[in-house]
Amino acid sequence: MKQSTNSDAFLVSAYMNGNESALSELITRHKQRIYSFIYSKVFDRDVAEDIFQDTFIKVIKTLKKGAYNEEGKFLPWVMRIAHNLVIDHFRKNNRMPKFENNNDFNIFSVLSDNALNVEKQIIKGQVESDVRRLILELPDDQKEVLMMRIYKDMSFKEISEQTGVSINTALGRMRYALINLRKVIDKHNIILTN
Repeated sequence: MKQSTNSDAFLVSAYMNGNESALSELITRHKQRIYSFIYSKVFDRDVAEDIFQDTFIKVIKTLKKGAYNEEGKFLPWVMRIAHNLVIDHFRKNNRMPKFENNNDFNIFSVLSDNALNVEKQIIKGQVESDVRRLILELPDDQKEVLMMRIYKDMSFKEISEQTGVSINTALGRMRYALINLRKVIDKHNIILTN
């Protein structure tokens, strides 16, 4: 099969203008990567196939409505849709592990279910992503201290030396950063749990 040299953006535009085969080309181009990503989270071929199909149903609906505006970022956009559908899958199934439907029920098949850990990892990743986005809304001096303290694990003495302010000023900025983060979280009713 000849590999197309058309960009994703060109194919998206062509599909939105009525060229049905353009979508088929996009799906063929990215199927393996998207499916592998979904499967790596759910570890079940049938579930992965369902989520993959749901992902492209959402993609098609969005494109048909003309609501797509991620120009040049088609794959990351589709991956985000897939990621959200994986999270929805875990929420809908209420974290219940699956076990073989036979008469010799084995408690260890439930205890060793990796899907529980996978869900926690996905939610943890989403929470970390949300927190990073919130941190970007802080004033620069507070953001700088918070990043050094939390992500670089620096002491307040080290922060003070690197930023050229007193330890008390660094502590104050950290305090205000946390207060401001709480305000943003409350204002937007954001729930940060994992």
